[in-house]
Amino acid sequence: MHGALQEVENVCSTLLRKKLVYNRSDEVGIVLFGTKETCNDLAKEIGGYKHVVVKHDIKVVEEGTKDALQNLPRGTAPGDFLDAIVVGLDMLIKRFGNTKGKHRLCLITDSQHPLRDPPEGTKEDQVDTIAEQMKKHDIKMDCIVFRESGVQHNSVMDENDQLLYHFRDRSVAKVVQVDTPTSLLGALKTRIVLPVTIFRGDLEVSSNLKIKVWVYKKTSEEKFPTLKKYSDQAPPSDKFASHEVKVDFEYKSILEPDTVVPPDQRIKGYLYGPQVVPISSAEWEAVKFKPEKGVKLLGFADRSSIPRHYFMKDVNSFVPEPGNKKATVAVSAIARAMQEMNKVAILRCVWRQGQGNVAFGVLTPNISSVNNVPDSFFFNILPFSEDIREFQFRSFSSLPSSSQPTEEQQEAADSLVKMLDLAPPGREEILRPDFTPNPMLERFYSFLDLKSKEPDANAPPLDKCLRRITEPDSDIIDYQAPLIQNLGKAFELKDNPKRKKARTQERLNYTAADDQTKKSADPYAEKAKAIEVLYPSAEKVGKIGDLNPVQDFEAMLTERSSSIWVQKAIEEMQKYTTVLIENSPQGDYYQKALECIVALRKACIIEQEPNEFNQFLTKLYKRLKNVDDVAKFFQLLSSKNVSLISKEEAPDSDVTEEMARSFYLKPEASSQ
Repeated sequence: MHGALQEVENVCSTLLRKKLVYNRSDEVGIVLFGTKETCNDLAKEIGGYKHVVVKHDIKVVEEGTKDALQNLPRGTAPGDFLDAIVVGLDMLIKRFGNTKGKHRLCLITDSQHPLRDPPEGTKEDQVDTIAEQMKKHDIKMDCIVFRESGVQHNSVMDENDQLLYHFRDRSVAKVVQVDTPTSLLGALKTRIVLPVTIFRGDLEVSSNLKIKVWVYKKTSEEKFPTLKKYSDQAPPSDKFASHEVKVDFEYKSILEPDTVVPPDQRIKGYLYGPQVVPISSAEWEAVKFKPEKGVKLLGFADRSSIPRHYFMKDVNSFVPEPGNKKATVAVSAIARAMQEMNKVAILRCVWRQGQGNVAFGVLTPNISSVNNVPDSFFFNILPFSEDIREFQFRSFSSLPSSSQPTEEQQEAADSLVKMLDLAPPGREEILRPDFTPNPMLERFYSFLDLKSKEPDANAPPLDKCLRRITEPDSDIIDYQAPLIQNLGKAFELKDNPKRKKARTQERLNYTAADDQTKKSADPYAEKAKAIEVLYPSAEKVGKIGDLNPVQDFEAMLTERSSSIWVQKAIEEMQKYTTVLIENSPQGDYYQKALECIVALRKACIIEQEPNEFNQFLTKLYKRLKNVDDVAKFFQLLSSKNVSLISKEEAPDSDVTEEMARSFYLKPEASSQ
């Protein structure tokens, strides 16, 4: 495994890195096999077990454990993984004996070399003996067979694989085969999550038919670990300091600020408009929805009537109650009937007594292909009507025939979608969920380890294994290069000469200095021209022009040639709008100013700059609200509900919804 040892070092170091942070009481040992040397207790005590080295004894995980995985020796002898398993098993038994706990062996091998014949019996008998000892001491094993793609199978590899599967059949091991460093990283689990039931009870098919079932979580979102506050106020000499930060809350009355209000004298209050409504815990309990615990079948539906994208949250697994033959037969009968008729079941679920909500979902049959594993169901939560958001996209069928895609374009787009399939027909699935780690979590642990050693360190480059997850596969891109090129040719972009000519002519007609007809028709043309000089078009110098100010503003926002470009666009729009309002006799440009204000408001919400807009509108209103002509403009804004940006629209805003609604009210009206 010389070619893969570097990847094995990285993967195992990642595992230990996580234990150093969150499982500091775990104990880890390291055994190498296939080495030139021999160093283990069994070889000294009874002989044999050659080319097996105990690199690190079982100890509480520390930095030294991780260092032991660096620069692993390149062995010169074929590795016998059965000898290595026995040595590791012996270490665990001697270290822990019959002590209860999670004891685990993790075997990483390519399983390509022949194993030595045992002194007595067959290799299968040897596996049975090892499995009995593992069961006796409650030791589990993970076997990871790492073979790069392209390796030709032979009789030795097949025999070794059968021996590993024999461990699996004895219910003491789990065997997985991987062919890339990325899948190796995903196969080596940091922690084993034991299945826990969320429901044990009856699946009520009807009032006369109830089946005993257990419900487990099949999948669960892996979240970031909880980060706690750390206090550095403890003296450095105190070795037992916990450095915890504890937060206590005290409630005091405004009338008596020095007196703490005890819990029995406090009651929760809820805002209802400008008033605070007190509601006691007894009142809350009286109005709470309290459904009865249970799982009821509502009916059956065609599988095609429930799209896959409706499935929400985690997946649960319904299994018959262990040891209950009647429940096993009933679940199997219903599951196989549903599979044959292509049906799914609709359930109403309340997992526990006192649960505040009801789960409504779909039950899908899962027919087992293993003899000793019973049939079961998968359960997915379905959305209520309030959970569905329909996107009002226009269909191609509503467009004129000239805008319809050609057959060539449709075929190119279909081919692109097929190329992006991670499980294409006839090829192995890419980024299989079971063997693909969460790249965000892996990078978090790596950076956390680096920061613990170098507090001022910057984030390191992305690891090669994680880059394979987060970036497109270069081999696939190269392989599908002709397809991508065909897509570009099918959707060739061209300038529209008619539209370009019309826009140019429109701008020339608007700004022509010798257009006497326009001057006589518009008495304020000179002022409009002055505004155009102050703020020329975006096509000229990248500023807001008078012809299409909203389009120019949006173009400036999308350009983003520097980090200050958004701020520049907002300031330009504020200046332009102010000039437009102040130079608008009889309100001629109020409609255009309204469009500018609306565009500016929308942009400040999207760009998370609500305070920029609120400060601008507040200053503008205070300065011009008493000017007779301009007051009509603010009345126009109020009639169109264009006010300050509230917290409901942008969390960064300092303005409540009530403040936004009452912004244009006069002081005497707001006091009433």
